[in-house]
Amino acid sequence: MLQIPRGDERRQNLIGGQWVAPSTEKYEPCLNPADTREVLGHFPRSGAADAKAAVDAAAKAFAGWAATPPPERGRVLGRAHALLKGKVDLLAEALCREEGKVFGEARGEILKGLNLLEYYAGEGFRTHGKTLPSEARSTLTMTLRQPVGPVALITPWNFPFAIPVWKTAPALVAGCTAVLKPASLTPVCTHLFAEALIEAGLPPGVLNIVTGAGGSVGDALVDDPRIRAISFTGSNEVGLRLYQRAAGRGVKVTLEMGGKNPVVVLDDADLDLAAEGILQGAFGSTGQRCTATSRVVATPAIVPKLTEALVEKARKIRVGNGMSKDVQMGPAVDQSQLETDLEAIAAARSEGARLLCGGERLSSEEHRNGFFCAPTVFDEVEPGTRLARDEVFGPVLAIQSARDFEEALALANDVQYGLTASIYTRDFFAALRFVEKAEVGMVHVNQPTVGGEAQLPFGGIKATGVGEKEMAEEGANFFTHLKTVWLDYTGARRTTNIY
Repeated sequence: MLQIPRGDERRQNLIGGQWVAPSTEKYEPCLNPADTREVLGHFPRSGAADAKAAVDAAAKAFAGWAATPPPERGRVLGRAHALLKGKVDLLAEALCREEGKVFGEARGEILKGLNLLEYYAGEGFRTHGKTLPSEARSTLTMTLRQPVGPVALITPWNFPFAIPVWKTAPALVAGCTAVLKPASLTPVCTHLFAEALIEAGLPPGVLNIVTGAGGSVGDALVDDPRIRAISFTGSNEVGLRLYQRAAGRGVKVTLEMGGKNPVVVLDDADLDLAAEGILQGAFGSTGQRCTATSRVVATPAIVPKLTEALVEKARKIRVGNGMSKDVQMGPAVDQSQLETDLEAIAAARSEGARLLCGGERLSSEEHRNGFFCAPTVFDEVEPGTRLARDEVFGPVLAIQSARDFEEALALANDVQYGLTASIYTRDFFAALRFVEKAEVGMVHVNQPTVGGEAQLPFGGIKATGVGEKEMAEEGANFFTHLKTVWLDYTGARRTTNIY
């Protein structure tokens, strides 16, 4: 029975189908960032020995799981989906309390995770290979997809249910066994997900969970020669260091990292639609998502009215504990992230950007026990400044002006990242040109920069993404090798009665 951990409850690592204490004998509390007086249990602060034990279990279970027919692997995911579908509100509450999202956003994340689980349950019937013509006579050629082996999955704190699902589900349905290391700040939903998989009949050792610091657990997973693929979502600094370590062993890696996502608004745009989409993208989830709207690039005729609308709406956003029904934006996930937000605001002011609203930590009675930053909007943000180019990962929006579409496109592309971008316009030709020329992995037209769907590839280019896309068919393909087969049947015995 799934339950949210409370108070002094001690959770354990999942290794070989058993919940076991960490070798370090150390634990750390999971705190509610909206009210740090609330503790959602204590979770292992594991070390390299725990990571090794988890890989031992994954390696031992691999042959049996790889030999399991893919449709049966998918049925395990389907049973887990059915179990979790009846616990949406419980899961949303857990997510809200451990990460800080408002309840409605948390519920939306749970539903997205369930969509992914449902999609990959069906993927067991769609393991993709091809039959292709051969240049040789009497030869059948085809490709097969086979699991790479045990894999490591390293997930961030900002989507503590959806991202563990969208990494774990495709790995398992592909036939891999896995060690999942959730973020230390947000381990609760991962544990609840694992409990559902166990109840659904997942064999021991197929999925293992170890919590702890990336410097100990993460490095031990990346360096273990039995781990044959690594899927990571997180910061560029950590991701690139991981990539260098993995390259030394020549193993498959996919990285999803930072974003500095623009919304271009042309003079002919629907002003209300654009303003609502920008507000949703910039301040939804407290701006703590890789697809968040960081920048607005607008052309001259619409800049004044758009800026006025954004500031007016931002000032009205109700900030507080996400379990309160009228709250629209929650806290930063911890003190460190709050300080990052405030430092970015201070840097923007020092570089000459004009603060239009927000810009401070909230410290009233309802906010004093959490990590709350006011929704913040700047304009007069010059190209090349930190606010124009560096990811903040918080509720801070930069407005830039452009002379025309061409300059707006150039400003939109003037960053190292390339995850997602959006354009608001009624001009069909401008929209298609933006789709073609935006240097990103995902483009929205007259929609916010945020969002994704289970059946569509997710990921970026430039400094944002390394390796294959996630979700959809591509998400499962990453965890496989593609084998090409030639079958010469000229020597096959002929018979008129084959039944």
